[in-house]
Amino acid sequence: MSVVTVQLGQCGNQVGHELFDLTCSDARGGQRRLYGSASCERFFHQTAHGGMSYSGCVFCLYGTTAYLFLSFCWSELVARAILVDMEPKVINQCICRASRSGMWRYGDTSYFSQKQGSGNNWANGFCVLGPRHRDEVEELVRREVERCDRLAGLMAIMSVAGGTGSGVGTYVTRCLRDIFPKSFILNHLTWPYGTGEVIVQNYNSVLTLAHLYQLSDAILVHENDTVHRICSQLLNIKHISFSDVNRVIAHQLGSVLQPTLTADSDGVYGRNPIGELVSALTCHPEYKLLSVSTIPQMPSSSIAYSTFSWPGLLKHLRQMLISNSKMEEGIDWQVQLPGASGRTRSLIAPSFNTSLANLLILRGKDVYSAETGGFEDPALYTSWLSSEEAFNMWKSPVPFNKYEKSATLVSNSQALLRPLDNMVGKAWNMFASRAYIHQYIKFGISEEDFLDSFTSLEQVISSYSQLS
Repeated sequence: MSVVTVQLGQCGNQVGHELFDLTCSDARGGQRRLYGSASCERFFHQTAHGGMSYSGCVFCLYGTTAYLFLSFCWSELVARAILVDMEPKVINQCICRASRSGMWRYGDTSYFSQKQGSGNNWANGFCVLGPRHRDEVEELVRREVERCDRLAGLMAIMSVAGGTGSGVGTYVTRCLRDIFPKSFILNHLTWPYGTGEVIVQNYNSVLTLAHLYQLSDAILVHENDTVHRICSQLLNIKHISFSDVNRVIAHQLGSVLQPTLTADSDGVYGRNPIGELVSALTCHPEYKLLSVSTIPQMPSSSIAYSTFSWPGLLKHLRQMLISNSKMEEGIDWQVQLPGASGRTRSLIAPSFNTSLANLLILRGKDVYSAETGGFEDPALYTSWLSSEEAFNMWKSPVPFNKYEKSATLVSNSQALLRPLDNMVGKAWNMFASRAYIHQYIKFGISEEDFLDSFTSLEQVISSYSQLS
């Protein structure tokens, strides 16, 4: 089964390109015939127009397997993706970079762009540009879906801060829901920096999230501030670029979406990654916000000199969950699970991150011997859902992105409660003073639309607050 990805706006296209680049490299690495085949079926379709750049890679080494890998290398991998932006620059860059990689490319007609952007205005994207170009974008998506033997779901990659990614992205998501009402839709959102991006980013974020909550099956969020700290503190990057940030996001996304063995897969790599993710984590329509933590993360030059053990990795990842730490560095070990008494729980509740559901993904050596009982502790979860229902685990014996052992935790928890509350508060303060409201009204968004969005997100905040 295959996933069709829709890359929206500058951020969505750049993150999408890094994700396809990573998954292609990961699928081709080493003796990974079954794993690579499952990955390619998921994210690419193949044409018969490939070249010879990889034709000798395994011919002499793997005997009868050589023909399988030889044909794989002779074929050309084309991403199951649609690229959408109101300006052509970023799309052209992504297409050229993919072609130059020699490993994969985008489809020749799988993109849509115009000559003028959305001006960082959600209303312009959602009310004007989205409807104006609906037919062209829908046709591109339909053609890509028709190339799939079976559709596993759709993933829209976008930002919540700008105009095209947030406004057009939200409108396109609504179109996807109309066209494919029974398909799973996962929205991946890049959350803006707390300061220094767009003056109206909080308005755009409120409108985006409120609408997507009605349209999407799950919303997977990466915060720019967190990813920037990972680049600086864990990867030791001195001058951090957007490419560095996007590669970290792609690494974490890939660690979730690449093939795994699930509890029900009977030794066969799972075939429905979006549906399996939604089923594992979003059991209630009021809770759709997902966050990701990955361990280890370090400069590639340090990996060869490092050793990893499952007890150490999982101990740190569990404490990252409990204390809501997004990185291994700086974990607050003082935050502990609540004790048996209600009084103990109430004293530490403000700093304890309560979960609705967690998905643990293990990749690499000795995954079947890893002890994961610590993530099944009922104290981690809300009282109205048993830990047996709330915790799921996927595994793959194939190492990921050069790490001998790695673990990823996708969590539906209170992890995003504080940034969501801060964002809504800042947007409300601007709205109360009527700052920039006229820029949205002139494109068709009314004050009532703003108030409905605030009300919707206040309910989300209230629901996540009550998990404790």
